[in-house]
Amino acid sequence: MKKRCEWGNQSVLYQQYHDEEWGVSLHNDQTLFEFLMLESAQAGLSWETILKKREGYREAFDQFDVEKIAKYSDDKIESLLQNPNIVRNRLKVKSAVLNAQLFLEVQKEFGSFDKYIWQFTDGKTIQHSFKKMRDIPANTPESDAMSQALKKRGFKFIGTTICYAFMQAVGMVNDHTTDCFRHEECVV
Repeated sequence: MKKRCEWGNQSVLYQQYHDEEWGVSLHNDQTLFEFLMLESAQAGLSWETILKKREGYREAFDQFDVEKIAKYSDDKIESLLQNPNIVRNRLKVKSAVLNAQLFLEVQKEFGSFDKYIWQFTDGKTIQHSFKKMRDIPANTPESDAMSQALKKRGFKFIGTTICYAFMQAVGMVNDHTTDCFRHEECVV
């Protein structure tokens, strides 16, 4: 049996996500937008809840097509609020549309969201060497700076803890514990 981060053993869903996605360095704007949306939706909920609804989000939000989401009408928002396959929180759904619009502005200004967002780690993965999950912080100066910058641009549901979880998910930081088989695999 593979040794993995403690949380990766809590369910089959967590195990698959941990082993295949978490901490892998991502640079595709659409995938970065997907994680930004999912992390924002997760605020106040468990990540497992969001993973269980991930396919529902993909279907409801046009496979995370940021250009389509940015143009969602009030009627579309109302229909999303009736969809049991996503988190039906009005503020979160409306913020997804707003964040899509702002995401497009960042792309236009910087050429890609990837180029913008990775500046918070100087374009490379921050390699941590935590031995235990309890040693991993909920936020860092980098996630504080990212949150502050995104909020200044108008993004919603983007606090420092959400930003840090996003950074972990998309491989901006390697927070696999040192005894986890993925730790070395995620060293870039």
